[in-house]
Parts: sequence; structure tokens; C-alpha cells
Amino acid sequence: MPEIQPYTDQDRLFIDTIRTLSIDAVQAANSGHPGAPLSLAPAAYVLYRRIMNYNPVDPNWPDRDRFVLSAGHASMLLYGSLFISGFDIALDDIKQFRQLNSLTPGHPEYRHTPGVETTTGPLGQGFANGVGMAIAEKYLRERYGSEVTDHRIYAICSDGDLMEGITSEAASIAGHLGLGRMIYLYDDNNITIDGSTDLAFTEDVTKRFDAYGWHTLTVDDGEDLEAIEAAIRAGIAEEHRPTLIRLKTIIGHHAPNKRGTHAVHGSALGPDEVAATKEALGWDPEQHFHVPAELALESQAFCRSRGVNLQIEWQNRYDAWAQQNPQLHDEWYSTLLGSVRPGLGELMPTFADTPKMSTRVAGKESMQAVGKHVGNMIGGSADLVGSTLTNFNGDASFTKEHAGRNIHWGIREHAMAAAVNGIALHGGVAKPYGSTFFVFSDYMKPSIRLSALMSLDVTWVFTHDSVAVGEDGPTHEPIEHLAALRAVPGLIVFRPADATETAAIWQLAVEELRGPVVLVLTRQDLPVLDRSKLPSAKEVVRGAYTLVDAEHPDAIIVATGSEVATAMSAQELLAAKGVTVRVVSMPSWELFGIQQEEYRESVLPAGVPKISVEAASSFGWAKWVDHSVAIDSFGASGPADQVLAHFGITPENVAAQVEKTIARLAKAKA
Repeated sequence: MPEIQPYTDQDRLFIDTIRTLSIDAVQAANSGHPGAPLSLAPAAYVLYRRIMNYNPVDPNWPDRDRFVLSAGHASMLLYGSLFISGFDIALDDIKQFRQLNSLTPGHPEYRHTPGVETTTGPLGQGFANGVGMAIAEKYLRERYGSEVTDHRIYAICSDGDLMEGITSEAASIAGHLGLGRMIYLYDDNNITIDGSTDLAFTEDVTKRFDAYGWHTLTVDDGEDLEAIEAAIRAGIAEEHRPTLIRLKTIIGHHAPNKRGTHAVHGSALGPDEVAATKEALGWDPEQHFHVPAELALESQAFCRSRGVNLQIEWQNRYDAWAQQNPQLHDEWYSTLLGSVRPGLGELMPTFADTPKMSTRVAGKESMQAVGKHVGNMIGGSADLVGSTLTNFNGDASFTKEHAGRNIHWGIREHAMAAAVNGIALHGGVAKPYGSTFFVFSDYMKPSIRLSALMSLDVTWVFTHDSVAVGEDGPTHEPIEHLAALRAVPGLIVFRPADATETAAIWQLAVEELRGPVVLVLTRQDLPVLDRSKLPSAKEVVRGAYTLVDAEHPDAIIVATGSEVATAMSAQELLAAKGVTVRVVSMPSWELFGIQQEEYRESVLPAGVPKISVEAASSFGWAKWVDHSVAIDSFGASGPADQVLAHFGITPENVAAQVEKTIARLAKAKA
């Protein structure tokens, strides 16, 4: 461990600048959390000035250390640190804290503020994102070498983070995998919004993390810069276990009348307390947003110069590596640019000679092709590989000893989802994925929402998609889940009709689509549609397309997933009665919704009765159709065909509902 150089009065002036900027910004906005920035400014300063490798001139330098402020409510701590560290944040941006369209929103937002590595705010998410980042770092370091990837993940988390269940799952898998490149500082200030943590949180955190297999340390004084640095460096030296540093702080430190109370947690200090705090720090209470000019210039110049030199040193190592490893370089660099090398289509499976296949099995075969072509795609399932079939055959598992491609998340859907986001946030890994039964997407919903909010290139793979799960019953039969995910802005949800659509969607998701993609797949076998007589499955790119057409149709049946085959059988029953029906496969509402109006009208023309068929909630279908054959209750336990019949998901009932809808609309028109 290097010798720790003493901290000077100038260092403390930097720290107090972060503090005063934070309380001024919160006061000006009359909104925010001043307490944590006041108490954590020393720790943040040690990280940004003495510990972390980053380049403010190029915040996306691939081999930078990552910093996650899991306690996102303390966002001014981060903005103040980024400002004095030379990132592209001006004093005017600090003054616009929590204002519309500013660079300093109420919680850190990815892709919005330079130097922010992930969107935090929902407590525990950032903690688990960091675990994913550490998984990505370990995987990339093993695959490409330390010339390309050789850095660490740092985070600050709060009592609130550690109370959230997602953190327990994430800490457990991090300890199990021995992610030694993680160093987390736990802000142990004994205060939450309601008051003392004694109200609800009295566990021994150190013992808990010891049990998870973490390296635990304690710093008794959050103002002791040398002790903070020594603890962080001890964490750096521990390569085989993640490190949690229990940092004892006084929330709102230096606010003489409110320090150590919940009054400084979620509201501005007030003008009098701001003035009193500045006086306690030896600052002029009449000066607001004051930054000693020479101080800011020195700090920013130092951090920028240091960062540029660090990146140049890395670039030299990287260039030499790239010359010696052209194929690996091509793979890594294209992923970094967000693209996949051409040629995947040649590898994708075809199913022309297969009469029936579940879409989960088709998904498995598609994944094998993707895995062969995209060597740096990783992910796994929540202890359900045997059911979701989402792993790369023949590839190694990700373990403490070896960073293979197949991650065994265990029964930890919450942590899996947030960590997959972290893998994507880290960069260098292509389309990381997480998988479980569709009904358990409920456990993952907050992270799925954040994947959409951050526009992350992740793939969510869900199987056992409907009441056709059968005997497992309503606890395992998703009903409202499609509607819930379709409601998330920026999320593309697919429910393929057959094996061929499944392969086409996998190719589309990997090669063309940006942002998060959801695949919803069946357990039961479905007919593989004869594409020699029907349109190509490549039409899934439009979201919906005419599968079976009829000249001047009397009605249109719109179906998704397993119900497309049901719709086609209903069409045949109606044709025998002289009722002409068009059948539309609609695997993705989202992609269909962004097509040109002319195309949408050609598929679903106005004035023609439209009926949807989907073994799920009818919620939302009114946008597209006049009537829905759906399930607006919970499911039931029994053999799949009996359960489907019980809920009217049969060709006979669909045909009857089509006739009733035609008659009803004709009567209304008359």
C-alpha cells in the first residue's frame, strides 16, 4: 500500500466548497437533500482527488474507474465533486439544480450529466448496478486482458440502500463470485426520513456482509481523510472479495442546529441554517455559490491533466494489444460502438421442416447462433436454465475462479435485473440478458423500467408466458404482465407467433434494435407456420403484419404469440361459413405503433371490425381493436388445454366472438 500523504488546508477548502455549493443549490431550489453532501464531502473528495482513475476530458474513456452514487438523493455531492474535478459542468449548472432541462437534476441521470455512470434514486438499484459493472470488468479483463480493462468500481451507499431487499441479493451474489474490484463506502449516519434508524434498522451490517463473504472495514470518523484513504486502499489491495467500508458520519455535519437529525435529510436547511453552517465552516454567510477562482482552476486543471495522461498511457498499451489481437480488437471495438459484425443471419436457425416447437426452444436455438457470432454476450437466468433454456451451450459458467459467459444468478430476480443493467452500463459487453418465468417479471419491474429510462441495450427473456402453464396455476400464470411492460416508455415487447418469428426477433434485437428488448416465449409447442405459403417472418420488424389475407374482409383477427395459431383456426371455421377474415400477427405493439400511418392503415383499415386474441389482460387492446378475446381474471390450475378452453381461448369461441362483433357493429352503424 502506498504511503498516504498528509491532507492540507487546501484539501479541506476543496471539501468545504463541495459542501457550500450543495447547501446553496438545495436552498435555491428549495428542494433536495443537503445532509448527505455535508457529511460525505470528505469521502467523495478522497475518491476523486486521490483514488479514482478517470478523465474529465473524456468521461467515457473505457478503462476509467466507475463511481456509483447509489444514494442518489445526495446528487449535489456528485455534481459538486464533478464540478471541482474538471468535468463539463459549470457553476451556472450548479445554480440550476433541480430545474427543468438543467444538467443537475434531482437524482443523477445517465446520458444526461457528464461523469454520471448510472441513473440512481430508487434505493438499492445503484448498489446492484455496481455488481453488474464489476461482473463486466472481470469478464472483459479475462477475455481481452488487462491492457484493455483494468479498473475498479466504487460506490457510496446509504442505510436506505442496505434496507432494500435488492441489496441483499446483490451483495450475496457479489460475495459468492468474489468480485474483488468493488469498493463500497456505506454512509452509516443512523438517520432516515422518519428519524433514527433505530426505528426499523438495528442489524449488525458488518456481520451481515462478513457472512456474504465481503471484506469489511470501519472508519469511525467520516472527517478523517487519512483514515478514509487508508481504508479504500486496503479495499484495493483485496482482490478476491468485495469491500464494504462502514463510514461513520454525522448527517448534516457543520449545520449547527440540524446536524444529526432527519431535518437535514429531505429538505433545504433554510436561510438561517445555511448562514450558520457557512459561519461554522469559516465562510462568508452572505456569499452564495462562492468558489475561490484560483481553487477551482487549480483543481480542474490538475484533474484534467492527470486524466489525460492516464488515458494516454492506457491508449499506448491498448494500441500494442490491438496490433497483436486484431480479431479480439474488432469484437471489442464494435461492441463499444454499439454494433455487431455482419453475418449473423447466415447462422440463424430455420424451422421449415419442424411441425411444432415451443418458442422457448426456438429461442434457445437462436441464442446458440447469436452466441457463436457475438462472442462477448453474457447473461443467465434466475436458477431456471433448465426451463427458460437461456444459456450458451458448451460455454463456461461465471464463477469466482473464471469469468465464463453463463451467469448463474440463483433465485435473485431483483438483483439479476439491476446487475444486467450494470453490465450494459459498463460497456464492452454485447446485449447482456436476464431470464426467468414471465410471471416473475414483477420482481424485475423497477430494473426493467430503469433499463428503458436509460435506453440500455439489454435483452429480457421470459418464458412460460400464459395460462398454458396449466397445472402450476394462477401463481405462475401471467395475466396483466404484458400490459404492464407495454406501458413502459422506450421498452420494445415481443411475443412471437412461432419458432420462425422467434429467430427473426432475436436477430433483429441483436443487430438492429437499440434500447431494451423483451421476448415473451411459450413453454408449450406451437405449430411452425409454413412460410412458403405465408409472408416472411422478417415482417416482425414492422411490429404487425398480415399473415392470412382476404379480399374485402368481413373482419380482422389480431393475435400475438400462441394465439396466432388459434386465430388461424378460427379463420378457417369462419371461412366455412362464408365469413371472410384477415389474420394479423402482432408480435410488437411498439414497433407497429411507430410505422407510417399508411402502413398501419393497410394492416388495420378503418371501418373493418377488429378482434384481438391474447391469453392475457385485455387492457390496452382498445387502441387497436373493437373487441378482445382475453383473460381479465387470474388463471386456474389444470391441464393447459382445459385451462385455455375454460377462458375461451379456442378457435370456436374466437369465431363466435368475431360473428357477434360483426353483428354488433353492423347494428350500431344501422
